[in-house]
Amino acid sequence: MIYFDNAATSYPKPVEVIKAVNSAFNLYGANPGRSGHDMSVSAANQVYLCREALDRFFNGFGAEFVSFFPNCTYALNTAIKGIVNKGDHIIISSLEHNSVLRPVHKLKEENIADYSVFKVGKADDETIENFRKSFKNKTRLCVVTAVSNVFGNILPLKDLSAIAHENGAYFFVDGAQGAGVVEIDMKKQGIDCLCIPGHKGLLGPMGTGALLHKNLDFSTIIEGGTGTKSFDFSQPDSYPERLESGTLNVPCICGLKKGIELVEAMSVKRIFAKEKGFSEAIYNGLKGMSGITLYREGSDASFYAPLVSFNVKDLHSEQVSAYLNENGVAVRGGFHCAPLAHISYNTEKQGAVRASPSILNKEKDINFLLNLLRKIAI
Repeated sequence: MIYFDNAATSYPKPVEVIKAVNSAFNLYGANPGRSGHDMSVSAANQVYLCREALDRFFNGFGAEFVSFFPNCTYALNTAIKGIVNKGDHIIISSLEHNSVLRPVHKLKEENIADYSVFKVGKADDETIENFRKSFKNKTRLCVVTAVSNVFGNILPLKDLSAIAHENGAYFFVDGAQGAGVVEIDMKKQGIDCLCIPGHKGLLGPMGTGALLHKNLDFSTIIEGGTGTKSFDFSQPDSYPERLESGTLNVPCICGLKKGIELVEAMSVKRIFAKEKGFSEAIYNGLKGMSGITLYREGSDASFYAPLVSFNVKDLHSEQVSAYLNENGVAVRGGFHCAPLAHISYNTEKQGAVRASPSILNKEKDINFLLNLLRKIAI
């Protein structure tokens, strides 16, 4: 199968990542931080080395401020619900995934906080101005995606964070689609909290995610065993234990560490350039076909991450993805768990077909996809 669904999860996983996961079952099989014997200490050290790798990769604020979660959604829920107080106002973008929209909407349903949605425009200046106009007296938190998982828009994080901080608000970033694909630098871009998955651009296994932050005072939504201060009935105040209760997924964390090392060795800049070349080849090939609707506002390709969303005539996107699947090509159809994005682009009825290449694809893969689409588009 030709795989163009890397925005959902990267595939195939590098051999080095698979080996790191498998070897962890033998070398680091003990519970990290729960015992004093050698294997437990070794397992804890591997977890710490992955914290260090994430902190280095995203230019964070120290390995102790990196907490692991099963995925990016858990991290986002922890971050959003852990920082908001009664009566606060939250700002999110018109391209947010349900992993941001739903926890924010839940807070509104429970009369804890209200939220506003600002429109991501055709250019950064328009986006920035729309963001600026969204602030209220009680705005405490802004949560934006680094990259739209549906249409690939890259948001101007540095400019948005500066405005958030001018207004006394925290600036949180959903890095699900951007981590390992575009530059994310917490200090340079003014990011107070970053939530990321391990299984997409970082090439790690599923079941991994992390929350990186600037030593923020999060309240907890999960309490339990941390391996520290066992006679204290309250959750520890120190990080990372404050946000981590229960046993961590050590084998997959070892795999994530190896994935980060591989991405660092290739460099995000090189990966982006390679994948961008593939996505532009898909875009340009589809642009010349009748019956194809493409979704890109503005002409500057640098505003878009390496993915292409489109529709074929009046066919539902899931029909097109099923046709491609039957012919050996994996893409994503439907609504991508991002209703705000589809409403913003007027695709809430048809959805969109998303093709997201990786550095492992080849030019012949692109041609095969375009030839299949030509058969049903014309």
